[in-house]
Amino acid sequence: MALTIDTPPGATPLDPDEARGLIPGHIATQGDLDEWEAANIIAARRWLYAHRRQDVLSEAFCRDLHRRMFDKTWTWAGTFRQSDKNIGVDWRYIGIRLRDVLDDTRYWLANRTYTVDEAATRFHHRLVCVHCFANGNGRHARMMTDAMLRECYASPFTWGSANLVNAGDARLRYLDALRAADSGNIQPLLAFVRS
Repeated sequence: MALTIDTPPGATPLDPDEARGLIPGHIATQGDLDEWEAANIIAARRWLYAHRRQDVLSEAFCRDLHRRMFDKTWTWAGTFRQSDKNIGVDWRYIGIRLRDVLDDTRYWLANRTYTVDEAATRFHHRLVCVHCFANGNGRHARMMTDAMLRECYASPFTWGSANLVNAGDARLRYLDALRAADSGNIQPLLAFVRS
């Protein structure tokens, strides 16, 4: 069955090799895919909240969380992308850039460079900028950020109190806030994450 994907605004399109990594054979539309991935993500969230005190700021956790979020959907879940996309660093430097993000975030938290909310917001933005995986980077970065907040004994972000996967006003505000952060203005994203 051929998969018809209608990539929402700001989403990373899959190349044909990545699309062939789809595990379930019954998925034919973007709606089917969204529903299947959502169920996979719910299982990952249950796993995440069943465990305490994890080394969230590690490459191993980053990969494991993505794998758990998408392992019933994509054969390449938890594997760094191996092609360049419309967003993200050159795929050959993902490991290095991710290490920089993780190390910087550890430093910010240990030295109280920023409030926990601002450190988490900056962490989220930089994870999105690296764009480690072929798909699911925004959802993964949001769950990574919430896991980091949990380890800091802070409440998870509300992320605009909306589903950011589907096209809509909240997704547009989120993307605008990410673009502002790209330009050095973190304030719109800092406001959005708790709205």
